[in-house]
Amino acid sequence: MGDIFVKTVNMTFNASGAAEAARRGDVVVIVDVIDMSTSAEVVLECGAVAIFGAAPSGCKVPVNLNPDRMGYLAGKTALKYKTQLVVVSEPRYGTEEERKKRAETAMLGVARSGAEVELIVPNIGTEIHKLADFNNKVVLFVSDTGGVAYDAAYNNGAPAVVTATVTRTPQKKGIDPALAGVERAIEQALKNGTGITVVAASANSMEDVLAAQYLIQLIVGKGFLNS
Repeated sequence: MGDIFVKTVNMTFNASGAAEAARRGDVVVIVDVIDMSTSAEVVLECGAVAIFGAAPSGCKVPVNLNPDRMGYLAGKTALKYKTQLVVVSEPRYGTEEERKKRAETAMLGVARSGAEVELIVPNIGTEIHKLADFNNKVVLFVSDTGGVAYDAAYNNGAPAVVTATVTRTPQKKGIDPALAGVERAIEQALKNGTGITVVAASANSMEDVLAAQYLIQLIVGKGFLNS
């Protein structure tokens, strides 16, 4: 008999939790309500073909990170789709030079890939659709919590990393934004034959913690754990 696929759903916190879930082989769901995973939901509904997350330059956490690699992968994906790359960076309020400096390491990876960055926009959540045309673009998020957790999950071996939010977006309201993230997670878990771990990107952000708990309830309610 082959290996039996045991479906599990877990919740954890921060980049360290994301890395541990990745090493366990789970699909990892990044929840950073203010603002990375909300911005990600908006760009996806605006037609982005792929998203990636990366840690900002100089970030120090007790797990393996590789923002240069994330930038390289984002750039190669843009070349694959013959499209442009948009970088979403922080600070939310500040200059483009400040955002560029924070994304410097990831952008070195983009440069290595041979792709070009079309523009850099701030990480502002729901309103991000007003800042650029994301249709058919690849989007790289460089942020302190969501970007770091995504980077940690990817570079510690997660079979797939997705994002989810509970915040209403221009095209979705009520539970629809949360359902979109849950459906992505379940699809990847079934495809890879793994469990799911929902990561509250910051244990200090109650909105992330409560959102992660709610998303787990939705995953269970969708019947993922049923044999």
